[in-house]
Amino acid sequence: RSPASTDVNGNQLREQTAGQQRKLITDGRISFEVRDLRETRRQIAEAVEEYEAYISSDEEYNSGGRISINMHIRVPNQHFDALLAEVSSDILQLDSKQINVRDVTEEFVDVQARLRSKKELEARYTELLEQARAVSDMLEIERQMEQLRGQIESIEGRLRYLQNQVALSTLRLNFYELRPSDMQFGREFTDGLRSGWNNLVSFFLFMLRLWPF
Repeated sequence: RSPASTDVNGNQLREQTAGQQRKLITDGRISFEVRDLRETRRQIAEAVEEYEAYISSDEEYNSGGRISINMHIRVPNQHFDALLAEVSSDILQLDSKQINVRDVTEEFVDVQARLRSKKELEARYTELLEQARAVSDMLEIERQMEQLRGQIESIEGRLRYLQNQVALSTLRLNFYELRPSDMQFGREFTDGLRSGWNNLVSFFLFMLRLWPF
């Protein structure tokens, strides 16, 4: 491709991008502690339904004194902020929060342009195939069309992926509840018995001192 044609295509791409509505991919991560893990899960499920979202991943972990849930939510882009505010409205402690927004408008326009170009080429191949008379020509055109069809399907897949990522934002939640571990409870129980016994012995010694009176 010559420098002149590269500049022309580049200018065309920038003009198309300028006229396009911005295509943004939003990704959020938030980690927080809650008072009641089950109640928080229930509230999140209600919010997910209210904002027409869905839970794509839900994992629960129990590590002694900490029970945590990792949850991935796909939510329509226009409801992302509202859902984030809803799920983080009643937390005990916020550990981390990160929101990333990536502009893919230029890539989106480029993929659309490449797809349109490939389909126009496919239409020309179809016309040539109808006009071909020699078997060798037909076979060669069909081979070229098969390769072209693979390229078109790959571009269409990329376009569908971008459309999905733009339409649905991703919110990754990590929320947890701290609970006393069995070991900690055992230590506290043992300490309580020891303290109680010491107090009991002290009480009897005190009574013995008072016995003569």
